[in-house]
Amino acid sequence: MNEKPTNITVNKKTREFTINWEDGHISVYPFGLLRAACPCASCRGGHENMKSEPDAEVFDVQLEDSPMTRINNVKAVGSYALAIVWEDGHDYGIYNWHYLRALCPCEEDRAKYGK
Repeated sequence: MNEKPTNITVNKKTREFTINWEDGHISVYPFGLLRAACPCASCRGGHENMKSEPDAEVFDVQLEDSPMTRINNVKAVGSYALAIVWEDGHDYGIYNWHYLRALCPCEEDRAKYGK
């Protein structure tokens, strides 16, 4: 599987973050899912809980519209990841390409990543 994006868009009106992948797959992430799955040590409960893929529980978390779930900015981290800056100021999570693909909420990727 090729885990490199060809295009990334953020739609603040629909609150959706979309990635087009090199393999032709399109992942659409609700902002709340991205925040619930923040990969930083603080959100994961310490370095010992950090893994290369998101916890399955994040797909069941429902976060309401708030500054915590509104994207203010997205920054490239080298050529391997993104950092999302949230309106509440949180910006510690580095979402690498593999993590983002494993976080795709579609049935196809849920089956591939066993979530």
